[in-house]
This record gives sequence, C-alpha cells and structure tokens, in this order.
Amino acid sequence: MSVASFIPTIWSARLIHHLDKALVARAFFNQDYEGEIRDKGDTVKINQIGNITIFDYERNEDMEPPHELATVAQELIIDQAKAFNFQVDDVDAAQKNTPLMDRAMERSAIQLAEVRDTFLFNTLNDAAPTDNRIDATITNPADMYAVLVLIRQIMVKNNVPAQGRNVALPPEGISYLLQDDRFVATGGTNAEETLRSGHVGRAAGFDIFEVNTTPGGNTAIAGHSLASTYASQIAKTEAYRMERRFADGIKGLDVYGAKVLVPTAIVTAELTIS
Repeated sequence: MSVASFIPTIWSARLIHHLDKALVARAFFNQDYEGEIRDKGDTVKINQIGNITIFDYERNEDMEPPHELATVAQELIIDQAKAFNFQVDDVDAAQKNTPLMDRAMERSAIQLAEVRDTFLFNTLNDAAPTDNRIDATITNPADMYAVLVLIRQIMVKNNVPAQGRNVALPPEGISYLLQDDRFVATGGTNAEETLRSGHVGRAAGFDIFEVNTTPGGNTAIAGHSLASTYASQIAKTEAYRMERRFADGIKGLDVYGAKVLVPTAIVTAELTIS
C-alpha cells in the first residue's frame, strides 16, 4: 500500500461538497471577493464604491459634469485556519470503498461547518451597530413574530434590500414560530430549499434559518448577503503513513475569513425565551 495513490483533488471536492451542504451562515454572506486564497494570512482586497449623486434633470439644459466615483479600500484577512486528522487502515482500500471515505469526509465537513458557522455568526453579531440591537422577552408565538417585525422595520429604515433578507433563530425561537399561522413552513416540499441547510421557512419577508451556533445560543441574527462577505479555501488534503501503526492518516486544512461591509444591514436580538 502506498499513500502516493491518494487523490487530494477528488477528496477535497467531496469535502467542499459536504461543507457547503452543512454550512448555514453562507446564506448571510456573499463570496464576491474570494480571489486567490492559499493559506492563513492571505489578504483579499475589496474596493467599495461610494454613493452616487442624484440630481434634477432639466430638458434642453446641459447636465453637470459627471461625478467621479469614490472608492473605499478594505481588506478581508484570512485569519482562520481549522484542521482535521483521522486514520484509516488502508488509504488504497478506503478509496475503493467510496462510501467509507465519503462518510469520513462528510463527518469532517459537519464539524468544520459548525466551527465556521460559529465564527461567521459571531462576525455578524460583533458588527451590528448599537441602534440595531434589540432585547426581547419571548413567552408566546406572537412575541417571536413581533421581534421579526421589529427587525424588518429597522432594515427598511436602513434601506436594506427587501429581496434576500435572512434571519437565524435558535431552536426555541423556531418552536414558537411554528405555532404561528403567519409562519409559512416550506419543509421538504420544495426541492430547491432542501439544499439550503437550516432553512425552515419564511416569515415577515425573511428566509428563516434554524441554528445552534449564534452567540450564547439565544441570539437572533438578521442580515443580507450584499452586506457581508467571506472567502474560504480547503487549502490542503493529504494522506500520510502513520509511523507506529499499520494505518494511514488523512488530514485537511480549511482557511477562511469574513468581513461585514455594511454594518447597518445587520440586526441582532437577544432573546429571553421562556
């Protein structure tokens, strides 16, 4: 047996496939600035365009000279690096037993996704302005729905686009929403929605996601993918011979970073649920 026959491209692709399915927070971020990422410490350059001036148009009169576009340069730093390392008795045999390796990659992806989700939701929570933070006590379904309506109001006032608004809620919050007739559950009836991990339905103009990874486990986080970005890369997957065992090891490295570009598009609610 030789670990030289290990095919990292294939198994990295399987890991990414399972990771994308398990990751919830990706719905709250865009990946427009992914660029070329190879390792922790890499930097993605982001140039944001400033506001465009709107003016009155008068027929048969010359317009003012065109305004120059103002840009704001920001950096997205790849500051997170997470790894896995598991053993198999024989890499060659494992690769022939695709379900075994696929299941191992799936389990690795689920754990990586939980860690990445926690990081991404914390990034959103930390960026929310003070005026966009709510404290709410939830004792019945109407209370939970009222929080969504208040979040919506804040987003409307901050000119967050209506299409693409998302809210992540803890299971206790979802349990209350499921008792409210205004909550439209999609469940498994829409095949497209089943591809979006954690998505349970819509309410008050939001796509609703059920998660265990928001700060403190009791925070509702609302956002829009236009406002936040992240970049990631499965930097490495390798097989190696374990010196003191008749077995091989497989390890992988996941690197990523995130940045909120428009904090006013993030709203959070600390929920006291009874």
